[in-house]
Amino acid sequence: MTEMKAPTSSPATPVEPEKSTGTAKSVLLRRARELALVPALLLLLVLGAFVNDSFLTERNLISILGASAALAMVVLAESLVLITGKFDLSMESVVGIAPAVGALLVLPAAQSGWGTDLPAGLALLAILGVGAAIGAFNGFLVVKFKLNAFIVTLAMLIVLRGLLVGATKGKTLFGMPDAFYTLATTTFLTVPISVWLAAAAFGVAGFVLKYHRWGRALYAIGGNTDAARAAGIRVDRVMLGVFIIAGTLAAVGGLMQTGYVGAINANQGQNMIFTVFAAAVIGGISLDGGKGTMFGALTGVLLLGVVQNLLTLAQVPSFWIQAIYGGIILVALMIARVTTGRAQD
Repeated sequence: MTEMKAPTSSPATPVEPEKSTGTAKSVLLRRARELALVPALLLLLVLGAFVNDSFLTERNLISILGASAALAMVVLAESLVLITGKFDLSMESVVGIAPAVGALLVLPAAQSGWGTDLPAGLALLAILGVGAAIGAFNGFLVVKFKLNAFIVTLAMLIVLRGLLVGATKGKTLFGMPDAFYTLATTTFLTVPISVWLAAAAFGVAGFVLKYHRWGRALYAIGGNTDAARAAGIRVDRVMLGVFIIAGTLAAVGGLMQTGYVGAINANQGQNMIFTVFAAAVIGGISLDGGKGTMFGALTGVLLLGVVQNLLTLAQVPSFWIQAIYGGIILVALMIARVTTGRAQD
């Protein structure tokens, strides 16, 4: 007779609790990374009070918020793209070219415009249209042609920068209608409208990402595109929509920057992408896609705004600021490596 053997595996093997513990630990580490900027931000505020007596004044704090509004819109745009696992380097050029097109449409030929004398309202719509069109073009090349997002948007950055210089002939545009400056110059409760608009945009984006199926789709696509497609998510449509929305947000950021500066020059937005990535990365937005929150990205913007203001008040030469931002990105990447335990490709 053949001897019957008892099963060697045991259903009581404690595998699931270990997995559950590991998952909980990973979530806590990610949360700690996102919230780590809050005490850092508070520490900088205290340090600023010692560096300069005027740092914590209402006027200076509002100045920090006003100066950070345009950056916040571009960081929001880039964060949405990064969550899907893609890049868009062309946004800094959109910040320049979109409002420049609007200005050229509204300015007379005597003021370096195209002489179309377009009404201010239509010119503002044109600014949004330019941003959306650039985003759609980038998305089409990345989604439909399957081209590398990094290379495509880097090429677009260069192309748009050249177009901006050519269209403006290297001149500074000024004398636009008041509507071009309203976001930065009009205040509500002493705070510029641009700040309120940026805060509202982050709030809406945060709500959508957390509670709406479209937001959850972004995380799914960034986490695993094939799995998202198998789950019934229209990956191509969603990603194309993200690029269009990102381009539009960057155009709004350009309009905010125009109002804050009071003019448009051929270099508007140049090198801004480095600061954008610094804010997004230190705010917990993963370069691998599928991770990050709007709260983290917003605290990243505020932290960099405070750092820049502190350096300015301390009379640190401006060329050191970019070096400091680069160092911040490196530190943030190392922190991300430690907290996630994953190698970065």
